[in-house]
Amino acid sequence: MDNSILWSLRLGYSSRQAALIEKKGIKSFLEQSFNAELDRSLPSFLEKTPKSLIDIKELNAKRRNSNIEERKIFNLEQAAIGVEMQTWWLEKMMSNQFPLREKMTCFWHNHFVATSQSVKVYYWIYQHNTILRENAFGNYKTLTKSILKTNAIIQYLDNNRNVNTKLNENLSRELLELFTLGIGNYTENDIKNGAKGLAGLGLGEQQAVYIPKFEVNETFEYLGKKGNLKVDEMVDAIFDHPKVAFLITKKILKWFIYDNPPDQLVDYYGKYFKSVNFEIKPLLIKIFSEEFAKKTAGSKIKDPLVFLFQVFDEVSIKPDAALINKLLLQQGLNLYNQVNVKGWEGGRSWINSQTFQQRNTIVDIICTSKNFMKRKMNLIEKELLENLKNDNLKVEIKWLRNSNSKAIINNFTNRLLFDTDEKLNKDLDAILKYDFDPKSEGAEFAVIRLYNSILKLPEFQLI
Repeated sequence: MDNSILWSLRLGYSSRQAALIEKKGIKSFLEQSFNAELDRSLPSFLEKTPKSLIDIKELNAKRRNSNIEERKIFNLEQAAIGVEMQTWWLEKMMSNQFPLREKMTCFWHNHFVATSQSVKVYYWIYQHNTILRENAFGNYKTLTKSILKTNAIIQYLDNNRNVNTKLNENLSRELLELFTLGIGNYTENDIKNGAKGLAGLGLGEQQAVYIPKFEVNETFEYLGKKGNLKVDEMVDAIFDHPKVAFLITKKILKWFIYDNPPDQLVDYYGKYFKSVNFEIKPLLIKIFSEEFAKKTAGSKIKDPLVFLFQVFDEVSIKPDAALINKLLLQQGLNLYNQVNVKGWEGGRSWINSQTFQQRNTIVDIICTSKNFMKRKMNLIEKELLENLKNDNLKVEIKWLRNSNSKAIINNFTNRLLFDTDEKLNKDLDAILKYDFDPKSEGAEFAVIRLYNSILKLPEFQLI
């Protein structure tokens, strides 16, 4: 696979940025990505949603006091807002010339998990998402402090129930286990004392605030630091810990490059991350520029976003974001709604017999929609098929029309497969036919058959 295409897929969602990476070089491309304009406008679908605590309480009371029919309508209205929020983000991913910020926002979204199904206030989820986007390339320590003060995190991890008369350890535990240090680098006593420091940190108008009557005001020890510590001082103590850089460095390597990052790379980049005081931008520059020079193709299974966006971009179609969202859901990626606080596991979890078959069905529909045989499809796949058959989406497969079979196969594999060998090339040549003539009447059909076969190969699932 062409290295610029590979890194376009890794730093975005398709091969659309490959030409820029090839022309500008990886470091210049990264700088442009960091400096790309940031849209801070409030989405229109949130304009009429409750934002103040009073309005939110009124909405919750309305839900509690409604009858069965009213509750059904209410739930449908709320679900529609949730879908609009998902499609709003997908459109950002698709339309951005430099999608690295959105990919990094999605990384943080899967690190500091707070699901809309649990939080139930879309404005809080939007605030949480906005902080991740604005700080996507900023400072890890600063971001951690900011995200702990979002109403979304407080609600999701039950810290609004963490009070001096009955401590709740959820946020305290996840802060250490999942957000910063990882298992084995703290004690149960740190968790218990951390709950004391977080007690009383409850819901506020724009962000979480300490409510004095629920606070614990006493001296305790936390990760070797003593005092009446509150949230910012607790984060300071965490970031003084010698192991704090490595959990997030490993997750960044896994998100972008390796499903199983080598320990030596985690250690190498983690030490660098600490040396730059937990600044994300220099860490990304170092990781991406150094790994760009290596042969690392095939080290990561494509997540559903990359798979779908790459396929759609390859054939020059842009399905409605709502349809893409449905396809993502059947592939196991539900934006704003991970299965648990640990987030999407990634790697092999993206591919099983069902999701692999679904990916192949999508490819079949795209490549052969005009003559698609009657077969079992779910409603989402039927919707994609109908869009293609009704010419709402016109597929255009790019191929070298005046070349021989070898050149056409090389062009496809260079764009689409992380690696090939002699046997695979022979198999692909057999699909195209050994006596292939690009000027013959059936040339287009033969090329589509080849293209369809390549997109269904296990090798296509890797970058």
